[in-house]
Amino acid sequence: MAPGELSHILDNLPKCTDPNLLVGTETSDDAGIYRISDDLALVNTVDYFTPIVDDPYTFGAIAATNSLSDVYSMGGVPKTALNITCWPKEDLELSILGDIVRGGAEKAAESGTALVGGHTVESPELMYGLAVTGVVHPEKYVKNHGARLGDVLILTKKLGIGILTTGLKFNKISDEILPSLVESMTRLNATASEVMLKYGVSACTDVTGYGLLGHASEMAEGNDVRLQINSGDVPYFNDAPALVAKNTYTQAYLSNTKFLADKVSFRTSVSEEMRHIMMEAETSGGLLFALPAENADAAIKELHAADCPEAAIIGEVVAGDEAHIEVH
Repeated sequence: MAPGELSHILDNLPKCTDPNLLVGTETSDDAGIYRISDDLALVNTVDYFTPIVDDPYTFGAIAATNSLSDVYSMGGVPKTALNITCWPKEDLELSILGDIVRGGAEKAAESGTALVGGHTVESPELMYGLAVTGVVHPEKYVKNHGARLGDVLILTKKLGIGILTTGLKFNKISDEILPSLVESMTRLNATASEVMLKYGVSACTDVTGYGLLGHASEMAEGNDVRLQINSGDVPYFNDAPALVAKNTYTQAYLSNTKFLADKVSFRTSVSEEMRHIMMEAETSGGLLFALPAENADAAIKELHAADCPEAAIIGEVVAGDEAHIEVH
């Protein structure tokens, strides 16, 4: 579903008047925030999707990592999770389900999250993910908007997952690329979240189905800021441009390009391949966050020293009259 279509649906929901609901659906944020006390709030999110790799265990681990990411992007710490599974029991052996949930359970355990149960329904198509509850201080959570003039933008993982996994599906590239893709998709955004909080983050989102520019547009529109992204600084998998040239794309890419038509402008020097990469869907992508320019180098150094070696400064918040993204 395209971002615009989702916003239209959410706009028609009854408005919540509970003063303890600190973040709801109004700005299409990554998770909801609900205050429990003066120093404790809950972070609530859910996500699940169809298999992106053939190995059941790996699929479970990727799906769990992706679900946990929404809590990290809000500056929270995940605490509990529930499995959500849609299962085509007539088509698959039950042992496959066991491998999927084991992959999810072990990734949850790595994050310190207690897997406390779940629900499985019969379905013609396999899907799996987690409903996650985290915690955060009610005055210290991070939204997908709030970026300030002069802030820089940092991206913590490479782009190109959607393109490469599609290429694998249609045998356009070698399976030798798979381990590096799996490493990226199963790498928790926990360290990235800790670093952004340490260095004064003003806004954050994780990069998933709407692509880098789709999620960046939510950041821009949330408080009417203008973002300038330098395409030459954006990290991506080396095989992605060649696959784009072979007309490799996801269905989400088509929706994203339509949604972003009047929200993004490109300099003529930006290649068609790079435009595609930045609008293509990602699975379990990195964090995109804004923080003060004077803190950027220290944040990048710390990310590189930890588990985000490809983290990069990819742009900045610049002066402008309305929300927009300029790609140079």
